Amino acid sequence: MTDAGMETDKVAVVGAGAIGAAWAIVFARAGFSVGLYDVSEEQGERARALISERLAELDRFGLVGAPVHEVRKRIAIGTDLAAALADACLVLEAGPERIEVKQAIFADLDRLCTEDVILTSSSSALTASRIAASLEGRHRCLIAHPGNPPYLLPVVELVPAPFTDAAVFDRAAVLFSRAGMSVVRLAKEVDGFVFNRLQGAMLREAYCLVRDGVIGVDDLDAVVRDGLGMRYAFIGPFETSDLNVAGGIEAHAARMGKAYHTMGLERGQDDPWTEDLVRRVTEERRRKLPLEALGERVAWRDRRLMALARLKASVIHDDA
Repeated sequence: MTDAGMETDKVAVVGAGAIGAAWAIVFARAGFSVGLYDVSEEQGERARALISERLAELDRFGLVGAPVHEVRKRIAIGTDLAAALADACLVLEAGPERIEVKQAIFADLDRLCTEDVILTSSSSALTASRIAASLEGRHRCLIAHPGNPPYLLPVVELVPAPFTDAAVFDRAAVLFSRAGMSVVRLAKEVDGFVFNRLQGAMLREAYCLVRDGVIGVDDLDAVVRDGLGMRYAFIGPFETSDLNVAGGIEAHAARMGKAYHTMGLERGQDDPWTEDLVRRVTEERRRKLPLEALGERVAWRDRRLMALARLKASVIHDDA
């Protein structure tokens, strides 16, 4: 950090695989300088080529926001970890998904970085408690789990350990927001975080439906591609339910809750939507959208779906 207490405009990315290269694009595109480190010089060169290719494609769709050569110049790739970390305010670890590897990397980061540098891991399932519990500087460690690739799926889950300092959590949220990410704050650790738990729930049911002879693979993909996926491009499952039934999400739960509970029981999952839980979800939705505004929001949803349908039709035509 600077003497004035402001964040610097440099981040360090440790690990130049697909996620590490993607993070470099995200932050460089947002105006940060990036030190991208990998122990392998060959991997660094592969990352350099990948970044150039992806930036060119993003630029073709108008998604860079600056001349490509300028964005590319913001990324320094090398095998010198100290150089990559120098002057960084945030570190994004993107190494292999193996606990012993991440623990070793974080031990080095904790030793090399000044105490005000935030240390994050892009782990897909490993928690900060497992990775950093033994570190002296564990208070500045947390998970920053992206969708893949983050330059196209701009959500990042920030997941604190019980020992993560609240001020560090807040600073991390600001930095990822500055990089153009949609920041989601988890209140506590859970294996797989939220993105993968939601994705896993759908995949588990998809495999079961194919196994049970209900549907084929292509047709199941069509249900998501041309149905659920169209909705979820703009709104999530709670807002979908809120807009699908007159009376909003409370009315939806009253109408569909028993049916969904029965479906869950078929899979050995006994998780009814209790009155208290439905009340909590309803209260959060009503704070976000008053009941009298549902009709206007439904019309907004339909306009977004029309725009998406037009876009998909044009993309299909262009690819034909």
